[in-house]
Amino acid sequence: MKAEIIAVGTEMLLGQIVNSNARDISLKLAELGIDVYFQTVVGDNAARIEQAINIARSRANLLIFTGGLGPTQDDITKDVLAAYLGRQLVIDEPSMIKIKALFEGRGVEMVQSNIRQAHSIEEAAPLVNEAGLAVGNALFENGTYYILLPGPPKEMNTMLNGPVVAWLRDALGQEKPLYSRLLKFAGIGESNLEAKLLPLIDGQSDPTIAPYAKEGEVSLRVSTKAGSEEEAAIKLNATIAQIKGIVGEHLYAEEDIPIERQIIRMLQSKNFTLASAESCSGGLFAQLITQVPTGSSCFVGGVVTYTNQMKHKLLGIPMSQLEGEGAPGAISSSTAKLMAENVRELLDSTFGVSITGVAGPGTSEGKPVGQVFIGLAERGKPTEVFELKLTGDRASIQLRAVKSLQFRLWQAIKAHGVELS
Repeated sequence: MKAEIIAVGTEMLLGQIVNSNARDISLKLAELGIDVYFQTVVGDNAARIEQAINIARSRANLLIFTGGLGPTQDDITKDVLAAYLGRQLVIDEPSMIKIKALFEGRGVEMVQSNIRQAHSIEEAAPLVNEAGLAVGNALFENGTYYILLPGPPKEMNTMLNGPVVAWLRDALGQEKPLYSRLLKFAGIGESNLEAKLLPLIDGQSDPTIAPYAKEGEVSLRVSTKAGSEEEAAIKLNATIAQIKGIVGEHLYAEEDIPIERQIIRMLQSKNFTLASAESCSGGLFAQLITQVPTGSSCFVGGVVTYTNQMKHKLLGIPMSQLEGEGAPGAISSSTAKLMAENVRELLDSTFGVSITGVAGPGTSEGKPVGQVFIGLAERGKPTEVFELKLTGDRASIQLRAVKSLQFRLWQAIKAHGVELS
């Protein structure tokens, strides 16, 4: 079964509202084992809606419309589809009774246009609207299934999760549902991850592997259709085991969570604590860590030592290290090392981390934009420092520096035998 979602509404083309309905419908159809191949947005224009129907019918056999079922003159979805199929519009009596009762209960006269919300395409199955007034429709003709849903998301979702699912299961039978797992990676870019997994991706049929990326992290969605959860688990586990064998050192979670949440979980499992000292990142590392609700149990605190004076005053870094002829400077491996070590000792934590560098837009200490040093100090172990050469604007460099530090911290905690939760 190939589905196409057709969202009707000029306001979406103008960018006045976001088409969240397409996302919700796609997720629900995936649960039912129905593949969405295309999504279309079309304005409130009869000729263009008819053109969208023609195109959709040439490439899909399930067409789901949202929007255009209301009482106004530009709500024409039912009118256009009825004319396209050569059918009449009739009154759905239960919907008409509901509409009249609503206006009578309010003591307000019902205007004639409200009757449009009770219109139903001849011989179509009416879909009850428990959250609104406009009745939906479902019908089958000449090898194509049609479903018409209201545009307001609350009404659409109520109808989708109730009568639409019931109608589809009855009309199509129970297709194999889609089962997916999301794998989250750090310390590796999307292109590098894909290159390493290319033999698997090129040879995939079932399960399928799809990479997704956003700033600082990469995800893989591994999906399969199966008759049961147990059958799906067998297939998914086999593919995930192959993925782990290739890039397992970068896999930090098998669920959709940010790496900072996993770091907090791992710290908590060992009763470890963490402190941070930041310069060019301006406290972003601490911000992300403290967004995790239970982070206070292991993140003892952090400092933003943005100037050399604060690095000296709060962290005790000698001014001779930071300034003067022959000094390494604030943006150096040795300063990152001292920042990490000193904040760890100051706050008596298991780990101390640091970031210092040039986020831009201009250079600093004669060092280029994107040169960053991150430090990782651990009680009882030698401190590690990593030099980064990052690209992007100021915000991108700050985030990439933090994500790189999070990856190194995750590796250090994992070395203590902490497994994925």
